[in-house]
Order: sequence, then C-alpha cells, then structure tokens
Amino acid sequence: MTRFGIRLLDDLGTPRELVELAALADRHGFDSVWFPHDTLRTNSWALAAATATATERIQVGSVGTNPWATHPGEIATFLATLDGLSNGRAVLGLGIHTTEHLAWLGVDAGDYVQGTREAHEIVRMLLRGEGPRYDGQVFSLPDDAHLRMTPLRRDVPIYICPFGEEYLELSGAIGAGSLPMMTPPASARLMVEPILHGAVQAGRDPADVDVAGLAWISISEDGTAARDRLAEIAAYFGTYLEAPALATIGVTPEDYLPARERIMAGDREGARRLISDEMLGLGIVGTPEDCRHGVQTLIDGGVTNVLLGGPLGPDPREAIRLIAEEVVPYFR
Repeated sequence: MTRFGIRLLDDLGTPRELVELAALADRHGFDSVWFPHDTLRTNSWALAAATATATERIQVGSVGTNPWATHPGEIATFLATLDGLSNGRAVLGLGIHTTEHLAWLGVDAGDYVQGTREAHEIVRMLLRGEGPRYDGQVFSLPDDAHLRMTPLRRDVPIYICPFGEEYLELSGAIGAGSLPMMTPPASARLMVEPILHGAVQAGRDPADVDVAGLAWISISEDGTAARDRLAEIAAYFGTYLEAPALATIGVTPEDYLPARERIMAGDREGARRLISDEMLGLGIVGTPEDCRHGVQTLIDGGVTNVLLGGPLGPDPREAIRLIAEEVVPYFR
C-alpha cells in the first residue's frame, strides 16, 4: 500500500505554526512529516524535536540533512535524541538536493556522493556502537569517538537525499529509502530507474528500498487560487531544479529566470504572470480531482511513498484536510 507523508517548508508559518501543521497531519493519518534542513533557514532539528513531543504516531524526520555543515557524528546524536523523544518514530533524510545552498556558507561539498556514503557509514556505526575509528576519503573519526548515550533503536531508518544518476544509484544501494525531488512528477520514472539499478548492483532486492518521492502540491477547491500559490513557489525555486527532470515537461531551469527576478523584487503578481501552464507542471496543482491525477503519475512512475510539500495550497490547514480526505483514500 502506498504511504503518504507531508514535507513542511518554513514559509508556511512560524516555527510554532509548523509544529501545529505537523500535529494536524498526525491527526489526519499521514505516515510521516519531514522538515527540510535548508541552509540559513528555520532549523529542521528544532522543528523535528518539537514535533516529536506534539505528535503521537507519525514518523518525524529531517530531510536534506547534510554532513558538511554538521559532522556525521553530530547527526548521529541528533537522530538518536529525536528517536528517544518520539518513542521510536525518527527517520533521517541524509544528503543534499543542491550544492548551491552550501556555498552560502563557503562550504564545498566536493565529492558529495562519496561523502554521503561515508556519512551514512559513520551514523550507522555510531548508532550500533561499532568502531569507533573510521578513516574515509572525506570524513574520519578518532579512536575515542563513540556515543555517550544509549540509542532507543540501533537501526533508525536512514534515507538518502540524492540528485543526479550516480547519487540516485547510491541511494538505492545503501538507503532504507531514497528521497529524490520529483519536480516535476512526470520525472518519476527517470528518478526511480537509477535507484532500483543501484539496489540491484549492490545485491539488494529493489523492493526493500522505499522510494519516497518529494513532490510539490498546491490543492484547493478553488483551482485558480491553487495555481497562483504554486506559481510563486515555482518562480523562486524553478531555476534550482534539474534540467533533465524539467525536460520531461518541456521546460528548462532558465525558463524560470524572468519570474525569479520578479519574485525577488517583491512583485508576486508579476512573477505569477510569467509562469506558464507548462512551467507549472513541475508540481501537482488544482482541485482534489486534479491532484489525484498528479499523485497517480508518481505511483505509476514507481514511487512507493508519496511525500507532498511546497506550498500545500492557499490555506495549508485546509490543504492537509483535503489531501487526507479527498486524495489519499483514492489510493487506499
């Protein structure tokens, strides 16, 4: 059965409001809630910790947690602490979806595929009490590196956040799951194929890899209002997206540049006007019926765990209700 999660961007509200949205998703039966660990934005670890104590059954995770801004050893302590706070509901999205945000800190991720592989090994090793010495090409641990705490679980699920074919293959080879951005949803099969190939190459059963596709959604009974809301997100983020993925809907990252200039200048209406219907195809948008078709595209492409994020809709609380009551039941 397809699982469904929510990814909450920090422009949906204050930190308290984001935790309230996560609690609402918990009450509406979503399987997981994820907070992006974006550089110089609202901190996902604080949000996840607060959510862990405000919810009862939903999995709680940080997605895009990168080991370059924070050492893998610290990521292990965060994950173990979150798992304790949530009574065993923690999940981790390890890796990056773009190198540009790290550049804001003057950080060079270098060989990010190898770095993510090593960070995964270190986090796993520390949680299991193995090692402690580790000598990698990117990261290392000295002899006295071990957790001074006892994790609730030794095998907390670690998903890999990849982009590009080699990174996607790595996620299939080592991750409990893969967390690729599927913007647009039409790119799902393009993303899934290397994930499954990586699993096979590593000697794993591809069915053991949870393909958790991250898609943007803007849902409302008012389809025009939903479109306008997604258009603003597309204007800001469209230039960051992968060209091969956008090619599946016939557009390029450069097509979003004029709209990005307007949104950065504070001209939201002008930005919306520059986003065509084709450019809006980078997300799932419209009425509940429209959005069911978008979700079906993800599932047909091989996604086993649908994670919906972005603007959610003109009213995020109403959007969560609509997804839970008028979209998810269609697939269960």
